[in-house]
Amino acid sequence: MALLLFSVLFFLGLLNPSQSRLSTNYYQKSCPRFSQIMEDTITNKQITSPTTAAATLRLFFHDCFIEGCDASVLISSTPFNKAERDADMNLSLPGDGFDVVVRAKTALELACPGVVSCADILVVATRDLVTMVGGPYYKVPLGRRDGIVSLASRVEGNLPRPTMSISQILSIFAARGFSVQEMVALSGAHTIGFSHCKEFSSGIYNYSRTSQSDPSYNPRFAEGLRKACSDYQKNPTLSVFNDIMTPNKFDNMYFQNLPKGLGLLATDHTMATDPRTRRFTELYAKNQSAFFEAFGRAMVKLSLYGIKTGRRGEIRRRCDAFN
Repeated sequence: MALLLFSVLFFLGLLNPSQSRLSTNYYQKSCPRFSQIMEDTITNKQITSPTTAAATLRLFFHDCFIEGCDASVLISSTPFNKAERDADMNLSLPGDGFDVVVRAKTALELACPGVVSCADILVVATRDLVTMVGGPYYKVPLGRRDGIVSLASRVEGNLPRPTMSISQILSIFAARGFSVQEMVALSGAHTIGFSHCKEFSSGIYNYSRTSQSDPSYNPRFAEGLRKACSDYQKNPTLSVFNDIMTPNKFDNMYFQNLPKGLGLLATDHTMATDPRTRRFTELYAKNQSAFFEAFGRAMVKLSLYGIKTGRRGEIRRRCDAFN
């Protein structure tokens, strides 16, 4: 009966060949200590560097949106190939995300050489770190292989930018099969992490003839941002927490901040007012459980986007280089 059900789902296209090879206990026999090694690595890293959770979550998004979840963002450029990580949009990706994957890969190669993919390491590290800082736990199928293509030229236009309109961002998500509600839920990742001042400077300096800042900002918040970012042109690394209330805790405070004018990016303000997205931002502001459930489902779905299995990928010996 189970075989018949699988055959029917496969025939209907509800399971594609790649996803059907994945399972939540994929490494149970081939690398029995996989989960323990991952847990030890991410715990040590997060305690040492508390920004690791947000850095890894952002790295996961930037990986999956280009080529799918295949660790292509981890590849270093060579004289013959400019890789994804050196695309303009990826230059600000924090080093802690890369580092936690490298640490886990090193430990796993000692325990079970040539078995665990960098793609799976990034997916599990992201999930475990989100949970560690207060977010939901969700089960992720494993068995991805690492991609064999990484091109900086494929990044532009395929990742949401803070300066994009909501329609443009919805279009990028829709092209990958994600609904408006799933886009809003995934945007809740901004409950941790930070943004560089240059990403929102146009909204707080010389906004118009009559106002120094975008009126969507709470005036006192805008004033505080101007002080925090006053030297951003000389120091482009200056940044501000996305959620100023609980910056290191994964919760629904990001959504609670939006109607108060405490959103950091222009897209945050638009998402709180656009009729297509507003009802979901309001729902998640009121109901953290609804947000966590939606976020977990959307993260699992994203983790399966564009995955490589079998001969379409490889198990890299090093996460920053093709074999």
